[in-house]
Amino acid sequence: MPDVSPKTSVEMLRSVSRTFALSIEQLPGVLSDAVSVSYLLLRVSDCLEDHGSMPPVRKAELLRLWADVLDQGRDVTALTERISDLDGSDPEVYVAQHAARVLEMLGRLPDPLQEAIILRVAKTSRGMARWQEHGPFVRDEAELDDYMHEVAGRVGYLLTDIFAWHSPVIAARREELMPLSRQYGLALQTVNVLRGMRQDHARGWVFVPETYLTRVGLDRDSLFDPANVEQAMAVVRLLADKAEAHLRHGIDYVTAFPRRQHRIRLACMWPLFFAVRTLAVSRDNREVLTGEAKIGRDQVRSIIRRTMLFGWSNHWLDAYYRQLARPPGSAGRSA
Repeated sequence: MPDVSPKTSVEMLRSVSRTFALSIEQLPGVLSDAVSVSYLLLRVSDCLEDHGSMPPVRKAELLRLWADVLDQGRDVTALTERISDLDGSDPEVYVAQHAARVLEMLGRLPDPLQEAIILRVAKTSRGMARWQEHGPFVRDEAELDDYMHEVAGRVGYLLTDIFAWHSPVIAARREELMPLSRQYGLALQTVNVLRGMRQDHARGWVFVPETYLTRVGLDRDSLFDPANVEQAMAVVRLLADKAEAHLRHGIDYVTAFPRRQHRIRLACMWPLFFAVRTLAVSRDNREVLTGEAKIGRDQVRSIIRRTMLFGWSNHWLDAYYRQLARPPGSAGRSA
């Protein structure tokens, strides 16, 4: 496919997520390269999973093909030629259509990092394929956790793999970090489920467990009926409670890293604290039902500035976590 002015890896990363790019770009040296490549490879998977006009059967087939490209040696053109019909002006589609370039970046990393990245991204892609075949509804919390493990828990494992390669101290804590890293991934994903409820419903997916809906007398068809706002907000609170439980494990993940690894801690705490504040804004906010509740750029800048100065302190991080988790109006200007 023609590529008159190909994007650099940094441009590709920033085009698909400015927020995660902030975290990734401040990592030291090869860690930044490894996490950046991992993120872009996972965005190929995300593109195949989330594309609005692609039927589930095709999504599952392409996701398994992508996994085979990663760990079975299939030629990447087998994938890119089959998605050449998609609109490359979409940043995620652009990354997927240029997967060969991302694989070239992967090939420049040390072999142990390549192996870890391939293992986790391939498993995530096959898990996404399984869920495309499963269908767009979640029966209970266990099924939600299963889905979130495939798309986010394994990403937490991958981060730990990369950081353990970098630091013998982190490697020595691997057994402690692995379950926390899964919780870290589930924490971020549960907040995504909450803030994306309306958008997911519009594309035919409902990640809200049916057991949550029946508990308040709703079903997936009546969830967004304006007549059912109070019951729907009860569902929001159930999801918020679940997210909060995962987020508490997420802060344990961050503080388990050595304090001298400040840049690794920052890379993990920024997405976590953005999620904590987003949850606080979303919990009792009816905008979750009509669109999406977000935090402002000023709050993002404040979180970055404060954690860069004080994030080495576990005591301060715990206090700041609790401050960000307060409802709007009670967290004060510092949030």
